[in-house]
Amino acid sequence: MEKSQRSSVVSETGSSLIEVLVATVIMVTGLLGMSQLFLLSTMNNTSSRSDTYSTVLAEQKMEQLRALAYGFDMAGLPVSDISTDTSVSPPTGDGGTGLQPSPASALQTNTVGFVDHVNGQGVIVGNGVNPPGSAVYTRRWSVDPLPTNPNNTIVLQVLVTPIRNRGQADAGNVGRLAGEARVMTIKTRKAQ
Repeated sequence: MEKSQRSSVVSETGSSLIEVLVATVIMVTGLLGMSQLFLLSTMNNTSSRSDTYSTVLAEQKMEQLRALAYGFDMAGLPVSDISTDTSVSPPTGDGGTGLQPSPASALQTNTVGFVDHVNGQGVIVGNGVNPPGSAVYTRRWSVDPLPTNPNNTIVLQVLVTPIRNRGQADAGNVGRLAGEARVMTIKTRKAQ
């Protein structure tokens, strides 16, 4: 009878203080790791949102440029829209640069006729060298004749950047930084 009383006494004992402390340390370590993952996930989602919105703005401008006339008329003569102003919304039929070749620095500096500034909702709020206070993004674009076929093919590029100091990214090599989008396409004359 003495053995059965001892076994019941041993089985009824609780956890020791050391066991509780070890379990607490393991749980706190897991929670800290999860909180860091949550923070990292939130930062990545914010960055992805900015990248996606920049890409949407770049594609929007690219579609405006691609919609401009660049082909041949019924007589077979080349036709190029060189006057539509795509730096305002809605685009106007005159006073702009259309598909005229851009200066070499059009993607590096804000060049009138090849830049617009948009707010957080994607509405154009300015088109000058200096962005207005309500601007969140700057869109720059370039129109360059393709060297191998300069009379019939152009290269269109659009760079969208959040309003910020891009540092060395504008010094010669137009790189894409985080939160920015750069799209490029080729447009060739087609018979209409």
